Amino acid sequence: MNEIVLIIVFLSVLFFLLGSGVWVGASLIGCAIIGMELFTSRPVGDSMAITIWGSISSWTLTSLPLFIWMGEILFRTKLSESLFKGLTPWMYKLPGGLLHVNITGSAVFAAISGSSAATVATVGKMSIPELQKRKYSESMIVGTLAGAGTLGLLIPPSISLIIYAVTVNESIAKLFVAGILPGLMLAGLFMAFIAINSIYNKSGDTKDLSFNFKEKISALVSLLPILTLILCVIGSIYTGIATATEAAVLGVVGSLLIAAGQKSLNWENFRASLMGAVKTSSMIAFILMGSHFLSLAMGFTGLPRQLAEGIGSLELSPLTLIIFLTLFYIVLGCFLDGLSSIVLTMAVIEPLVRQAGFDMIWFGIYLMVVVEMAQITPPVGFNLFVLQSMTGHNMAFIARAAFPMFLIMIAAVFILVWFPEIVTFLPNAMG
Repeated sequence: MNEIVLIIVFLSVLFFLLGSGVWVGASLIGCAIIGMELFTSRPVGDSMAITIWGSISSWTLTSLPLFIWMGEILFRTKLSESLFKGLTPWMYKLPGGLLHVNITGSAVFAAISGSSAATVATVGKMSIPELQKRKYSESMIVGTLAGAGTLGLLIPPSISLIIYAVTVNESIAKLFVAGILPGLMLAGLFMAFIAINSIYNKSGDTKDLSFNFKEKISALVSLLPILTLILCVIGSIYTGIATATEAAVLGVVGSLLIAAGQKSLNWENFRASLMGAVKTSSMIAFILMGSHFLSLAMGFTGLPRQLAEGIGSLELSPLTLIIFLTLFYIVLGCFLDGLSSIVLTMAVIEPLVRQAGFDMIWFGIYLMVVVEMAQITPPVGFNLFVLQSMTGHNMAFIARAAFPMFLIMIAAVFILVWFPEIVTFLPNAMG
C-alpha cells in the first residue's frame, strides 16, 4: 500500500483529534484504532489490551513516579529561597551579576526535578522579584529563565530521558550519566551569553552586595543538603551501587528528610506532593499507552519500515540527516510539547537512526536538546506559559526574550555533533 496514503490518513486523524482538544493519549489511541480498522485485519481490541498493559507494566518505569514525587516534595519546600541565598554570594561579581543565579539555580533544581516547568517556577519564584527590584533587563530575566528551565529535560533525573529509554529499550542509568556533561555545557553556554551581553548592555545593580569568604561558605552550607542529595542519587547510579529505580527511592527518602529538616513537611504538603506526582505520572502513562498502541498500529501497516527504507535510499550523510531531524523537531515543537514529540515520533525515527548507525545513547541526548527547544517555541511552549503567568508579559515579548536561548540550543546541537565524546565519555567509563 502506498505509504503516502498511510501518512496522510494517520496525520489527518491525529491532528484533527489534537486540534479538537482531545487529550494527547486519547488522540494517539483513536488514531491507532482508525488506522488498524482501515488498513489491517488484526483484532483491534485484543491488540490494544495487550499493548497497553505491556507499555505500563515495565519494571523500568517504576523510577518515573518516584523521581516525579521527589521533585514535587522539594518544590514545596524552601528550596527556591535556599537556592537564591546560597548562590548569590558566588555569582554577583560575575559579568551579568545575579542573572547567573537563574542558570545555576535551574541547573541545581534540574538535578532533583526532571521537570522543565517546575524548574522555571521554582527558580523564578524567588529570582524574578529580586532581579526586577535591582532593575535588571526584563527581557534578560525572562529569557534566561526560559532557557535555563529547559535543563530539567537534560540534566538527570530527566523524566523525558526515562520515557526515551523505555521507548527504545536503552539503559536509563547510562542515559542519565550521558546527560551530565551536555547539561553542564549548555548551562555554561547560557552563562557565557549573559556575560557577553552584560558587556554591551549593562543592567542591574549589585553595588550594595558584599560578602566575605566566611559568608560565602555559610551560604553554601545552606545548599549542602540539596547538593548531597544530588550527589547521592547520581553517584549511586554512576558507581553501579543502585539502579535508576533504587536511586529514585533514595531521592524520595532524602527529599522527605530535607523537607522535614526545613520544617516544611506537613500533612497538607505531603498530600499535595503525592497527588501532584500521581496526576503527572498518570498523564505520562496515558500518553505512553497511546504511543505504544499507535506504534503497533503503524508497525502492522509497515509504515515505519517503508519510511526508513525510503529515507535510507536517499543516502543522506549523517550530518544532513541530523539537520533534517533538527528542523523536523523544531517545527513539531511549535504544536506539541517535548514529551509528546518523543513518544509520537520514535516508532518512525528509531529504525531510521539505527539504520544510519547512530549511537542511541548519543541520539537520546541530542533529542533532549532539540526537544528542549519545544519548551520555548510558541504557540505551545510550556516554559513560556509559566513565565507569562509569573511576569504578566504578553507571549510575543516572552518569545522574543527567549529567542537568543533558542539559538544557543541550536549551537549546542552542532557542538554535540562535532564532539560526540561530550555525550559518550561518561557512559563508556561506566563500562
